[in-house]
Amino acid sequence: MTAPGSWRLPEADRPWLMRTYAGHSDARRSNELYRANLQRGQTGLSVAFDLPTQTGYDPDHELARGEVGKVGVSIAHRGDMATLLDGIPLQSMNTSMTINATAAWLLALYIVTAESQGVEQSQLQGTTQNDILKEYLSRGTYAFPPAPSMRLIADTIAYTVMHVPHWNPINICSYHLQEAGATPAQEIAYALSNAMAVLDTVRQRLGEDAEALMGEVFGRVSFFVNAGVRFIEEHAKLRAMAALWDELGRERYGVHDARQRRFRYGVQVNSLGLTEAQPENNVHRIALEALAVTLGRDARARAIQLPAWNEALGLPRPWDQQWSLRLQQILAFETDLLEYGDIFEGSVVIEGLVSELTQQARAELERVAQLGGAVEAVDYMKASLVQSQRERLRRIESGELTVVGLNRFTEGEPSPLTAGADGGILKVDPEVESQRKVEVEAWRAARDPDAVATALAELARVARTPDENVMPASIAAARAGVTTGEWAQTLRAAFGEYRAPTGVTDFPAEQSSQRLDQLREQVQELSSALGRRLKLLVGKPGLDGHSNGAEQIAVRARDAGFDVVYEGIRLTPAQIASAAAQEGVHVVGLSILSGSHGALIPAVIAALREAGVGELPVVVGGIIPEADLVALREAGVAAVYTPKDWDLNATLADIVRLVAARHGVELAAR
Repeated sequence: MTAPGSWRLPEADRPWLMRTYAGHSDARRSNELYRANLQRGQTGLSVAFDLPTQTGYDPDHELARGEVGKVGVSIAHRGDMATLLDGIPLQSMNTSMTINATAAWLLALYIVTAESQGVEQSQLQGTTQNDILKEYLSRGTYAFPPAPSMRLIADTIAYTVMHVPHWNPINICSYHLQEAGATPAQEIAYALSNAMAVLDTVRQRLGEDAEALMGEVFGRVSFFVNAGVRFIEEHAKLRAMAALWDELGRERYGVHDARQRRFRYGVQVNSLGLTEAQPENNVHRIALEALAVTLGRDARARAIQLPAWNEALGLPRPWDQQWSLRLQQILAFETDLLEYGDIFEGSVVIEGLVSELTQQARAELERVAQLGGAVEAVDYMKASLVQSQRERLRRIESGELTVVGLNRFTEGEPSPLTAGADGGILKVDPEVESQRKVEVEAWRAARDPDAVATALAELARVARTPDENVMPASIAAARAGVTTGEWAQTLRAAFGEYRAPTGVTDFPAEQSSQRLDQLREQVQELSSALGRRLKLLVGKPGLDGHSNGAEQIAVRARDAGFDVVYEGIRLTPAQIASAAAQEGVHVVGLSILSGSHGALIPAVIAALREAGVGELPVVVGGIIPEADLVALREAGVAAVYTPKDWDLNATLADIVRLVAARHGVELAAR
């Protein structure tokens, strides 16, 4: 019999680390934001970098056009990092950096900045995400081919275990897998497969020291997970991941210390399910998703950052981030959830769900293993994610999956949250990019050129020497004043470049439905009138790697009978225009979610004119504020689609009518 009161903890648990994923424009503005958030009760930093920083380009590079300071802060050198962290005590601050391809470099800048504050690297606490395989699968901010990228990860892990012992050198990130469509079982399996690929690489790199150090290495691996609105199933997913991780450490890597086998994870709850339509509903979604990672003590997150209600509209303002932080604080300090042991212990429902998800995940883990592991299975995993996302969208379109305010309960009052002059979002100063160009040029001019040349030569030598660790040379380069773009270009010269698979493969055509069949008839009718199959180019200009929407449009258009050209992410306007001309397409569809549409869309339209195909209709999809629509139409955009345009059949039917009108074809009424 349970003793009275024994279900209460002797002392309430400490709250998790509370973070806000933040950063925009430049280091000065972001530092002001961080210091304000810390004053409001945030207990850790989570740094968002802009896309040029994430992919290894300086602000004045061609591919950085339109992207500087948009989705995060621009960091080009140690001076920027020093400004970013000015007045923030690094000896006590726990800092998470969402950085992958350039993680070794940003960690080097962080270490050098700490030195300037008089803080030893052995005192530093925090995390670099550093999960490049996930970038190939879902987020797109990769820079180098898989093998050298895995070497960089192994180098940072080996270096931090020896010199920065409180740092988490990698954050295996299943968050973006779910954002790309992963089912719970796929999220578990692909994340653990990625972890195994990393650990196997590190074990090989450690050589004779592997046996002695693998426990330390395993214990410093953390995870960054997702939690959707189906919060009971999501909580079970986390318990399944914890059990499989413990088993993996014990059986595959011989880790005997149970503390080193703990499943340590941080979380940002789901952004995929946030809607542009009735955005106020997102507040409730975020609160429910937070329960998945806080209710059960045995699978509670160690760090949480919640998205803001308006992230389907654009960048959140400081007030919006404060609102999300207050939700965390209410959960931690007003409710009683930290006063009890695990409330799900002994639950038949949770145990059943955990068993079911574990079995499904094991089957998917085995499929990846049969292909040779995560690196070799990138194509398979990418295609599987595209297929899962395809199925999710089908269920939304058919009404099988309810999304309140989007495909059901759509009538309602206008939202006062978006009624202000700013549309309810943060607008990055358009002058930031030109200012950053001037600043990086001034930085290059003021430094010691001989020291920079020596540091880059040593970095190049180490990069071409497989058995040397790149971290010491990167730290030396940071001290010498090397820029982000120079560091990355030196490694590109040594390692080569890479284009990840698109996942848009030859899936079986989607099963017939009345609306899809009607769309197919329209496509066939227009194709006959044009004398050849209707051809669509789907393009991703700039550095935006979030390709889910582009992939789903490409797959659905192909299912509907279009001839589709899709070459993946990270294309210049000139490359898109050249492909449009060479392929003889009838329409160009551009996808941008990074906020760079104001600069890049007009640049693509200008490039199309220069290529002699300026008459082609251009349609645009992405996170595009209402206030920007007039400028895009004046630039020549024929139609704009945002997340509220969730019905892909309707979008493609609209594009068919648009092309028909351009060619003077009158389609039969349907």
